[in-house]
Amino acid sequence: MKKFRFGLLPRIIIAIILGIVFGQFLPMPWVKAFATFNAVFSQFLGFMVPLIIVGLVAPAIADIGKSAGKILLVTVAVAYLDTVVAGLLAYGVGSAFFPSMVAGTSGLSAVEETAEIAPYFSIQIPAMLDVMSALVFAFMMGLGIAYCGAKTVKSVFDEFQAIISKTIEVALIPLLPIYIFGIFLNMTITGQAYRILAIFAQIIVVIFILHIVVLLYEFCIAGAVVKRNPLRLLWNMLPAYMTALGTSSSAATIPVTLKQTEKNGVSHDIAAFSVPLCATIHMPGSAMKITACALTICLITGIPHSFPLFIHFIMMLAVCAVAGPGVPGGAIMASLGPLATILGFGAEEQALMIALYIAMDSFGTACNVTGDGAIALVMDKFFGKKEQ
Repeated sequence: MKKFRFGLLPRIIIAIILGIVFGQFLPMPWVKAFATFNAVFSQFLGFMVPLIIVGLVAPAIADIGKSAGKILLVTVAVAYLDTVVAGLLAYGVGSAFFPSMVAGTSGLSAVEETAEIAPYFSIQIPAMLDVMSALVFAFMMGLGIAYCGAKTVKSVFDEFQAIISKTIEVALIPLLPIYIFGIFLNMTITGQAYRILAIFAQIIVVIFILHIVVLLYEFCIAGAVVKRNPLRLLWNMLPAYMTALGTSSSAATIPVTLKQTEKNGVSHDIAAFSVPLCATIHMPGSAMKITACALTICLITGIPHSFPLFIHFIMMLAVCAVAGPGVPGGAIMASLGPLATILGFGAEEQALMIALYIAMDSFGTACNVTGDGAIALVMDKFFGKKEQ
């Protein structure tokens, strides 16, 4: 008899539902046990992310060959443009609808941060490289192997890629549903997310609709380029969307994003190159969310929010996305600079931005990683090796 396989998507959905349900009654010792697992697993994820980037990107660049330099520039340009467009879309829609939504709001109330459930213990697993160092190293080695014909070094990186891929297959992906369960369990018990979401309930609905619009136009463009059904392509990326929804980390979702991107027919070389790269630089969901929340705060507090001012902010925000790669809350921390210097946000406005962003972090991240699959499709069309 054929062995029944319970897919990743239903496991993730069940983990989310159980996290919310069990958060209503699970005894605190059990909650702290799952918090302990999450603390250790998140450290392991942080340790693995730079290794995943080196192990996947460098061999992919080497396999692509001398066109790697060109595909790198094109991928970065497309990711940056898409991030800017998403931010401008949020500003345009927000300018039309947000003023009436916040007309009755006066002033800012302090948002108290609710402490998360403390684990029984935690283990520090420092990463061997930070993410940006890993990216630069991967680019340097991949391009060097491609242009110098370093066969011995390429063999080493190919074997390292096999080790990383096996680790992803047997350790990361099977444990992700438990990790997601723990995250939603903690969110339900602390209630932090729900209290913050209540402040901007109408704005959140608009942002969620905008996420869907962004994903539809991304995959409609990708579908037109590859001449395939965009809705089917988007459906295949749902496991990556759901994983990001639970982890709030595009880097932690790389294994699932890579798997689903290849399921859409993208060659392994292009997928292994573009997915880790886009997890770092492609942030349309985050840019849209930050722009919408910043505009809302500007409307509430009377801070200037002209179109030229926000164009400047959005373009800098897209650049800062590279400085906050793939980690939960990374994008908002990287954007504090332009929020302060361009929009003039003080400590109070910045604190509210952080609270709002983290409360909705998973939805923006899910939009980011799902869109990575669309970019990979386009890159594969123009740079992928065609099978004979």
